[in-house]
Amino acid sequence: MLESISTFYHSLNAVGRTTMITTPILLLAVVVLLVLERRIPYRKGLPFFREGLFVDLFWYTLVQSYFLQIVIFGFIIAPLAAHFGTRFNLVSSWPVAAQVGFFVVTHDFYIYWFHRFQHNSAFFWRTHEAHHSGKQVDWLAGSRSHIMEIVINQTIEFAPIILLGANPIVVPIKALIDAVWGMYIHANIDVKSGKLQYVINGPEMHLWHHADHEEVYYANFSTKFAVWDWLFGTAFLPENRKPERWGLPYAFPKDYFAQHAFSVYRFDEKALAERSAPFRYYHGVRWRVLDWVGRRLPAAKVLQGWEVTQGADETVPAPRPGGNPTAKAAAATPDSSRPVATVAS
Repeated sequence: MLESISTFYHSLNAVGRTTMITTPILLLAVVVLLVLERRIPYRKGLPFFREGLFVDLFWYTLVQSYFLQIVIFGFIIAPLAAHFGTRFNLVSSWPVAAQVGFFVVTHDFYIYWFHRFQHNSAFFWRTHEAHHSGKQVDWLAGSRSHIMEIVINQTIEFAPIILLGANPIVVPIKALIDAVWGMYIHANIDVKSGKLQYVINGPEMHLWHHADHEEVYYANFSTKFAVWDWLFGTAFLPENRKPERWGLPYAFPKDYFAQHAFSVYRFDEKALAERSAPFRYYHGVRWRVLDWVGRRLPAAKVLQGWEVTQGADETVPAPRPGGNPTAKAAAATPDSSRPVATVAS
């Protein structure tokens, strides 16, 4: 058995062998985060089988990630590499560790500014709002991202690695770092990192970013390095206080395809289900299947997701940093940086 695995491992190219190493590390990180979420939860009472788990795990993590990997590397990066060749071969002589560090830092700096831009652009907010739609934030919640957001960010993330002549194994190594860090900052873990939070980002600040509090609509944009927020005046980290409410201040579809359609055309999912029999049938298929399974296998009822009561019925008001508009002012402004509680088209 071990000999067969060894033979298979050595038959792979460098990227394949690196992936064989990074994949178990990723799975181990998932296990560790799940244990920590149960032992030291940031938000008590948040179940593993929470609302939206199926959508995040199946559609966003498995289907969308697999599909977009083919699109980004096969139809965007490969043609760019074929056209430009090695004319920008700038980092090939660097040690692999230096290459990884360079791309991690530069891409994170870009992500900070693009993320901040999304929160301040009515158009690009629609490519990001799905990420904020979950009212139950945990290790998997970070996977919920609009297709266009992933295409933009991962093209800008991985294209330079190829075009600047980096060692190909940098791709799976950086992908591992991104995946683990993304799960960590969204994990429902009560972390107290002290002064380290001024440099390294974690759940302390990012879980606040997902709160439906006015004070964080324009704060905590960092992903890996919190230093960007502290440097550019967007950090928010109150002492001895946690969010009362999570998610968006307006109704958002729960279905994967409806979430993408909502970014193009605003509609009320519940009202549409009431007046459209085909949509009502489609919208209820998964619940009917889960209900059927649950009646025959009671233990499977948890797959339907458990509700978690919010601590506040509406968006928690607060003075926002930078003189940002109030909810009423934002509603009256066509190019509002963040839409408010409305689902009208």
